[in-house]
Amino acid sequence: MTADGRLLGVMMVCGHQIDGAILYVDSDDADKTVTVGSWTADHPLTAGLTTWTLNPPSAGWTADKPLAPLTAKTAYALYGGTEDNSWSSSSVSFTLADRDRLTPGMVRYDKISDNGDESAVTVPIAEFKARACRDM
Repeated sequence: MTADGRLLGVMMVCGHQIDGAILYVDSDDADKTVTVGSWTADHPLTAGLTTWTLNPPSAGWTADKPLAPLTAKTAYALYGGTEDNSWSSSSVSFTLADRDRLTPGMVRYDKISDNGDESAVTVPIAEFKARACRDM
């Protein structure tokens, strides 16, 4: 979240390249998976932290599909990928209730434990930056 309440995409690129991001309805049923927003970075993203507002997109980003209104009781997932599908980031799932619990400077991501279990955690952006690549 930004200080003015806009949804913020946050991605830590770990040793590869990402070209953009997609926000979609998170469903086990492929027929119910719907893209609700997609963005392309003006330049491929390389190792490091990047952030951008989803609506409207920050400078350096283009909305290929502008963000559609999000609805209650719907699970969404955000992930980054490459134009040629050669690489992608981990995704993070959230609902509007999860989003509403975020405050500026905090990031929600799916942490993977040493035994492979995933759990959503919300941490300060500095902690995310320090841990995201090793938590994958």
